[in-house]
Amino acid sequence: MAVPHLTGNYAPVADELTAFDLPVTGRIPAELTGWYLRNGPNPQAADSKHWFLGDGMVHGVRLENGRAVSYRNRWVRTSTFTDGVRGYGPDGRDRTAGVANTHVIRHAGRTLALVESSFPYEITCELDTLGPHDFDGRLTTAMTAHPKTCPATGELHFFGYEVMGEPFLTYHRADADGNLVVSRPIEVPAPTMHHDFNLTAEHVVFMDLPVVFDAETASSGAGMAFGWRDDYPARLGVLRRADPHGEIRWFDIDPCYVFHTLNAYDEPGRIVLEVMRYPELWRAGGAFDDEAALWRWTLDLAAGTVEERQIDDRAAEFPRIDDRLTGLPARRGHVTVSGRDNGGALLRYDLATGAATAHEFGPGRSPAEAVFAAADENPGGAGYLMTYVHDAATDRSDLVILDADDLRTPVASIHLPQRVPFGFHGSWLADR
Repeated sequence: MAVPHLTGNYAPVADELTAFDLPVTGRIPAELTGWYLRNGPNPQAADSKHWFLGDGMVHGVRLENGRAVSYRNRWVRTSTFTDGVRGYGPDGRDRTAGVANTHVIRHAGRTLALVESSFPYEITCELDTLGPHDFDGRLTTAMTAHPKTCPATGELHFFGYEVMGEPFLTYHRADADGNLVVSRPIEVPAPTMHHDFNLTAEHVVFMDLPVVFDAETASSGAGMAFGWRDDYPARLGVLRRADPHGEIRWFDIDPCYVFHTLNAYDEPGRIVLEVMRYPELWRAGGAFDDEAALWRWTLDLAAGTVEERQIDDRAAEFPRIDDRLTGLPARRGHVTVSGRDNGGALLRYDLATGAATAHEFGPGRSPAEAVFAAADENPGGAGYLMTYVHDAATDRSDLVILDADDLRTPVASIHLPQRVPFGFHGSWLADR
């Protein structure tokens, strides 16, 4: 019986390639010079118990002065990949062991491949693995795959969660030079799955939601070791950035799950969160039986209440904004409709009105997460959306570039030498 996460474009690719002078349809904007890197699971043994558990492989395209200079794909050489090391051994927790398969970011001059269960791994833009990064020994927990950089301070905010003992959640902050300067435990009653969080100019907001670690499933090795619990309340925890060791205020919300946040920002007396909300997740096993849609939560800090409002009912995921607006009001946001064989789309939201504009890729063409690449120095201004698109008819992939202000026709399609399997998150790393 075919395993869904190991078939079609979920199936891993076997070869690490390097190709130069890639063919292009259209015109690559000359102002785009840098690397587009995207991470995802690609099990080296062509087998894994769940899509989330495959070894990390980064696919990268180098752009320079209107040319698609090169394509590379490489596994991240974690200790799990090279030596078969797993997270727990006779000496306890080994945080260098992990699959580094979820995201790739840059901070303080380091390019980091991330997974939420272990330390990050530093890689080069050419995708060579340099080794695990623990902030000079200061990081003692795992690191989320969704850290957030404050555009005003350059600080990197993140957290780590633990499933085998308290503290189950720890908040961290690194300064603009990459020094870990804050680590504080956060008390939560059980080991819930904290995949993402929210950052504003003044606050950090954690999401403690009812998807809880299941030790029995974990010990059996049967697959995803988290499941839905009706008896666990859903709530949001608010921490003031100016007082990182201070009180956390908890706000109750309706039961749900959120893998990914679009953005968050402050208003007078309120915090606004824009998230992709699932009504529930993994009630029975690790299959995705429910779909996410865009919601807005508005926290009233004086009243201690949350207004919950659905912005759109279309099923989508992988929300992104211009990262230079992280924690600030953003007029536009982008999400991906996978589509698979029916054809996928990118949706551009006007977040002030809720209106959406779509680019449809056509039958059998499935986009991945779209990353914003700035065209100028104006946050929220002109730019482009980049996404890998798989064509089921040819079983090949393109890197497609769209004008973020006009989604009607791709600006350029860069034709890659092999398909890029469905994956997770990435970044446009412009040359400095």
